[in-house]
Amino acid sequence: MRIPKSAYNWLSAIGLMLSLICVLLMAVLFIISLTVSGSNTYLGIFIYIVLPAVLVIGLILIPIGMLTHAKKIRNLPDTGLKWPVFDMNIKKHRRSLLIVSAFTLVFVLFSAMGSYQAYIYTESVEFCGKLCHSVMEPEYVTYLNSPHARVRCVECHVGEGASWYVKSKLSGLYQVYSVLFHKYPTPIPTPIENLRPATETCEKCHWPQKFYERKLRNQRGFLSDSANSHWNIAMMMKIGPSYSAYGLREGIHWHINPDVSIEYVATTTDRESIPWVKMTNRKTGAVKIFQDKDNTLSGSAVDSLTKRKMDCMDCHNRPSHSYKSANVYMDNALISGIVPDNLPYIKKASMKVLGNQFSTTDSAMLEIRNSITDYYRNKRPGIYETHQDLIEKAIVGIQGEFKKNTFPRMKASSSAYLNHIGHLESDGCFRCHSGRHESETGEVITKDCNLCHTIIAQGTSTDFHTVPFMDTLQFQHPIDIGTAWQEVNCTECHRTM
Repeated sequence: MRIPKSAYNWLSAIGLMLSLICVLLMAVLFIISLTVSGSNTYLGIFIYIVLPAVLVIGLILIPIGMLTHAKKIRNLPDTGLKWPVFDMNIKKHRRSLLIVSAFTLVFVLFSAMGSYQAYIYTESVEFCGKLCHSVMEPEYVTYLNSPHARVRCVECHVGEGASWYVKSKLSGLYQVYSVLFHKYPTPIPTPIENLRPATETCEKCHWPQKFYERKLRNQRGFLSDSANSHWNIAMMMKIGPSYSAYGLREGIHWHINPDVSIEYVATTTDRESIPWVKMTNRKTGAVKIFQDKDNTLSGSAVDSLTKRKMDCMDCHNRPSHSYKSANVYMDNALISGIVPDNLPYIKKASMKVLGNQFSTTDSAMLEIRNSITDYYRNKRPGIYETHQDLIEKAIVGIQGEFKKNTFPRMKASSSAYLNHIGHLESDGCFRCHSGRHESETGEVITKDCNLCHTIIAQGTSTDFHTVPFMDTLQFQHPIDIGTAWQEVNCTECHRTM
């Protein structure tokens, strides 16, 4: 088959070369992706997104060049272009149609396969976490160390259905612009305003009708003394009813009881301050409105602010991106043996340096090593001389835990991203259960600790107290601070740790 004269032009030639090069590169990179071990984010981007886009551009240039050149060689006036004549009775025309049809079929087939692979790739964890590595590093690292590490990002951030897929990709365009031109804030602000409702994502696995009974939680902390003394506490968490047959009539998860609707108004973007709460009994229609006595809102103020219906994310706001505080990850490291708990004063020495602010991860690594080393060399020379191996193990362990939870470049840490489960480092439960939220009839949202959990054991290994399973102990602070823990929220001290 002879090539039409109109194809002999620079524009069509460039388009043809682009297309051939892209096809060749796609084939080579695809073979490489099958042979190399592991995965490469940018390899997938080029195979399924960048090169196919350039290929399409090249294919478009070919007919544009042919039409433009045909006009020139036919010396047609600028006012119009005669359409080519196609006659099925002519053998050459039939052969041309067959070749073009075959090429089009193959191209459409491979385009469909490529589009599907591109869709799959853009929905992958690798794409979400590694493409904008420096920006998304905190989210990606904490995700890999979370209980949801085997749940794809899109299952929570996008969910099912085409509409939310399109919304997420349109939102992603602005995110790409922000990364390319460094327009993103540090830390990235939360909560995410356009996040899909938890009823359409979380409840696909954690549906409210799946009742859970109470759960025993054992927790160990370490004091900052020479022996890194253990402080143990065992709590019966009332996450569900005392008996499963009760359903959601009692327990912490009563808040998502389908028979109850809870709405609230927050006066801060981080939803830390909640002065107005509305509870509606869907069965009886009864409505109760509670206002913070120390922060009362007028009717017009309530109307002007957004009312949010409470769902899973109002408490479980860090289900996959949990930034642990230094106190928490050091306790975990001492329990697991990542940091040796038989190294005297290591809890004290580590908390001293981890309370500092760092500009980069590298500077943090250097400061952790220098600070721990100097502490033992200058203040505990006897331990420094005899426990070099334990000190080195502790330094490496502390550095590793720091890198899992604190990201200086993005200013991401437990203080930037508070966890609302509990009330130790965030007001969490106390945002509503403050003892200050009162209705017009005098009913108060209680601050009674036993509403959510009871303490059945607590103390050190040498002074350990227990009670029968259905009884409770009064909380005892590991360090004697009198009754101060009853008078202020835990966050007054623990938020800065």
